[in-house]
Amino acid sequence: MLIIPAIDLKNGKCVRLLQGEEHQETIYSDDPVAMAKSFEEAGAKRLHLVDLDGAFRGKSENLNRIEQVVRAIQIPVELGGGIRTQEDVRRVFDLGVQSVIVGTMAVKEPQRLKSILQIYTGESILLGIDAKQRKVAISGWKEKTEWDDVEFAKYWKERGIQRIIFTDISRDGMLSGPNLEALEDFAKRTGMKVTASGGVSKIQDVYDLQNLENHGVDQVIIGKAIYEGNIQLSEINLC
Repeated sequence: MLIIPAIDLKNGKCVRLLQGEEHQETIYSDDPVAMAKSFEEAGAKRLHLVDLDGAFRGKSENLNRIEQVVRAIQIPVELGGGIRTQEDVRRVFDLGVQSVIVGTMAVKEPQRLKSILQIYTGESILLGIDAKQRKVAISGWKEKTEWDDVEFAKYWKERGIQRIIFTDISRDGMLSGPNLEALEDFAKRTGMKVTASGGVSKIQDVYDLQNLENHGVDQVIIGKAIYEGNIQLSEINLC
């Protein structure tokens, strides 16, 4: 299982939120570049980067920071948050980002995303599904839709999406353990490659997720557990 450390950017700083609440933040570093380098040095093979300002306001406000991070490390970077147009996608690819994560666009501008998927293929475009009680939430988790998470994934699978980043909002930043039941159900019913996100608190959670690899859950994003020292990247198998 590929373990992917996460950096969430807000006002240029490295933060973590509780259940996606914009004002429930903990600042872990003023230097995301140094944080990214430390992850790479610890053996990380990929970095998950989120522009929280972009997610909440629909427009990236951290492009300079993102570029600094991408250029400072050699490992691939996946980026989400505030990516709403084809121009946004092109811009972040120009920064050197390998994979772009879309979410809100898939709900509010589906035709736009369909056009993008005609240009960018494979895992260059990832679909982030942020689920609350198995319903898709968008716009930095502030808006809940009536889309069932599985049906939403299947819809976009038919249009070219290959990998889902699945986040259980109720678990994110809570260190309460991943929602294994929801992840297994989602992976089995969609037949897609799934990156688990949200709730990982200890190394046992990673081992539990490894039991889902046969169903397609082959990656996990870890944030707060690393920052709080519950999981040491250098001490676990990262590939």
